[in-house]
Amino acid sequence: MSQPARKLRLGAYMSGSGVQGDSWRHPDTDTDADTQFARYRHYAQELERGYFDALFFFDNLFMSTDPVSLAHSPGAPRWDPVVLLAGLAGATKHIGLVASVSTTYSEPYNVARAFASLDHLSGGRAGWNLVTSTGGGENFNRDDHVDHAVRYERANEFYDVVTGLWDSHADDAFPRDKATGQWADPTRIRKLDHRGKHFRVRGPLSAPRPVQGWPVIAQAGSSEAGRELAARAGELLYTAAQDIDDARAFYTDVKTRALKYGRRPEHIVILPGVSPIVGRTQSEAEDLYDSLLAHRDPAVVLHSLTSYASLGIDLGSLPLDAKVPLPEHVPETNSHKSRQKLLVDWIRREQPTVRELYTRFTGGGHRVLVGTPASIADDFQHWFETGAADGFNIMFPSAPVGITSFVDLVVPELQRRGLFRTRYEGRTFRENLGVPAVPNRHFPSRDASTSSPSATHAADGTSTSQPAQTTAAIA
Repeated sequence: MSQPARKLRLGAYMSGSGVQGDSWRHPDTDTDADTQFARYRHYAQELERGYFDALFFFDNLFMSTDPVSLAHSPGAPRWDPVVLLAGLAGATKHIGLVASVSTTYSEPYNVARAFASLDHLSGGRAGWNLVTSTGGGENFNRDDHVDHAVRYERANEFYDVVTGLWDSHADDAFPRDKATGQWADPTRIRKLDHRGKHFRVRGPLSAPRPVQGWPVIAQAGSSEAGRELAARAGELLYTAAQDIDDARAFYTDVKTRALKYGRRPEHIVILPGVSPIVGRTQSEAEDLYDSLLAHRDPAVVLHSLTSYASLGIDLGSLPLDAKVPLPEHVPETNSHKSRQKLLVDWIRREQPTVRELYTRFTGGGHRVLVGTPASIADDFQHWFETGAADGFNIMFPSAPVGITSFVDLVVPELQRRGLFRTRYEGRTFRENLGVPAVPNRHFPSRDASTSSPSATHAADGTSTSQPAQTTAAIA
């Protein structure tokens, strides 16, 4: 029996502050979505009309106090992503709902409970973006940010605890039998009894096991430690790449690393970020981009980019036609290590002017594509078919216009080429994404048709099922 043709995946990047891109002063850009739920409801329904796989919310646990950024950049205030997605769960039917929640400044039990609840609330459409945070220690009883290596060490153990809690009871652990008076079956529930370096968690979880077994695990780190965590745990990977060869190298590296964890590479979906400016003609697209740039403040955007990538220079103070004067030794960052490397490598290779850097990069260092539906589809198809991506995480330049333009113009072109779906294939996020459900490591399903384990996640490179945990049956 022939396998169905591989389809390109599309995710949508959203900012909980309600503003897409840096052109928040443009007439087409909403500026009140951080308080008006109806805005995000409309965005999500437009994305679902375009058959997007996922709606993804980036998040931070701190607010910049830099006077320039605070005064002019729309980074805050922002929604708590889990709360916002709980609302969107009732406003949508198919799209996956992914929230970033920090492993550095959260507790595993709360996170496991929140995402199990969101998965039930949405009918099996929840996803957790497992992140280590780029800052925020000052808001969590610290004077500094946790060291990068320690953050990833904690993240790995955090993942073990959360997934262990999701497996702490069987899908049928709660018969709720009024005739017999049995609410729960103790033989189908286990304590976790995790005792590690960073966490002590007894369990079991006080929420039903997620509809999908586990919500989809997303991950966005591209440093050495980030790639290892992605290979071990990630199913939906968000990354940044300006160069197709770099993208292919990342794609091959992570999927090869996954083999040592007993994972199948096709169960890892890699989505580089892209910011598309779409016009019916090339001239129209360039005019749209010029209009967006005209409503940006170059000094503010460049100042933010400098801070974000920890370049050690203030780009915003330089003339736009000056060459970027990158220092020989760029200060090591404890925040965005992979994004700093991407930007530094590009500057050293291309020797750009400040203006070229400004027009080439979004604040997060992702590619900007200015073109027609056909030219953007050409680009997507080339990356997709040559081993650089499984799809793309779309960073819309404005909302709602940028979203609607992409759905109305680019999606039909991708469908015409047979690259993208024309309907949702399944009921859950995993079914639509093409990533299998995760069987419970302790309680095989009583349905023989679903009892065979799938090699999806391994804890130490030796197992081909789920991460090993110390557990104890409920007496």
